Amino acid sequence: MTIFSKIIAGEIPSYKIAENDKFYAFLDIFPLTEGHVLVVPKIETDKFFEVPDTYLAEILVFAKPIAKAIELSFPCNRVGMAVVGLEVPHAHLHLVPINNIDDLNFTKGKIKVSPEQLKMAQDKILSNLNM
Repeated sequence: MTIFSKIIAGEIPSYKIAENDKFYAFLDIFPLTEGHVLVVPKIETDKFFEVPDTYLAEILVFAKPIAKAIELSFPCNRVGMAVVGLEVPHAHLHLVPINNIDDLNFTKGKIKVSPEQLKMAQDKILSNLNM
């Protein structure tokens, strides 16, 4: 069982943004920028393109209102999207508020955020989320 499966199962706490029967979205606790959200399929699959085809289409539909809420919640030019999948062997999508391409650089240091900052970010996104 991956750490993401444990988060989805409620065994590990998270700052949940949205959930349905197929996907779970929550704040990255080691974000590239404030408001960085992970969107995770509830099925445990290592590689993103091994996820069933229906999930691939539906993950973007699920992520769209979250991305719009992030954009309303944090000063950014847009919300960038990335699939990397090297740190956790469970397919997932990154939604990151960005102002330039360097904001999506996964090799740079991640920002440090406190539990209070994560809770504030969660509240901001949830207040702008229309799902």
